[in-house]
Amino acid sequence: MTHSPTELRALLDRHGLAARRALGQNFVVDPNTVRRIAELSGAGPGDPVVEIGPGLGSLTLALLEVGASVTAVEMDNELVPILQEVVAGRDVSIVEADAQHVDWDDVLSAHPSWKLVANLPYNVATPLVLDLLRDVPQITEMLVMVQLEVAERLAATAPDPAIGIPSVLVAYHGTASIAARVPPTVFHPRPRVDSAVVRIVRHATPPITAPLDRLESLVRAGYGQRRKMIRKSLAGLLSSEQIERAGVDPQARPETLDLDGWGRLALIN
Repeated sequence: MTHSPTELRALLDRHGLAARRALGQNFVVDPNTVRRIAELSGAGPGDPVVEIGPGLGSLTLALLEVGASVTAVEMDNELVPILQEVVAGRDVSIVEADAQHVDWDDVLSAHPSWKLVANLPYNVATPLVLDLLRDVPQITEMLVMVQLEVAERLAATAPDPAIGIPSVLVAYHGTASIAARVPPTVFHPRPRVDSAVVRIVRHATPPITAPLDRLESLVRAGYGQRRKMIRKSLAGLLSSEQIERAGVDPQARPETLDLDGWGRLALIN
């Protein structure tokens, strides 16, 4: 059974705790929501799933209901004892660590391929997703709940106005799509914004041959001045002639370029 709203609040009250804004904590208090996320994950009996920021274990319990083998990474040392109590006797390994600094090779050493399923803290969601895509190839699929605006950026493709640096870098590593929208009413405390569940499926190999470091430097420069034409925002990195040689209009703005266009620019010497 997953937590009901009453049970989750009682857990917090019994331990004298509250959600910590500094850690971006918003606990899911709706059993149907976490069950839906577990279903969307496609995880089944024995499948290795890593969960970041399990909090009080609402999503963890839903993942256990579908039979997943869960490794939960939680940095809040006040929540870890409660989580241990909630999942006692279940197929869960709890790692007390900051997901941005943990040794992922060690944490994920038991299996070659993992799904990440998580309600990510709002304040670290984007950099954490990008870091995991770049540095943790063992995670082959992600299903993460984030702010709706962040979800739209992660999944955007040109010429969507939501496209930006995260969109291009995610596209280099995998295919992203919004799997579900989530209202504020399912959280405690309630955020002021809607959320969404994003699915990212890692590519077996990147779809372009450009080096990631070079691609990222160009994308960050371009979107650092997104209202300017790329011949201006990329000045010092590429000349107008080089941009034209890549088959890109020097007067284009960054949001009009897809991954392939950025990839061609990154290959120009």
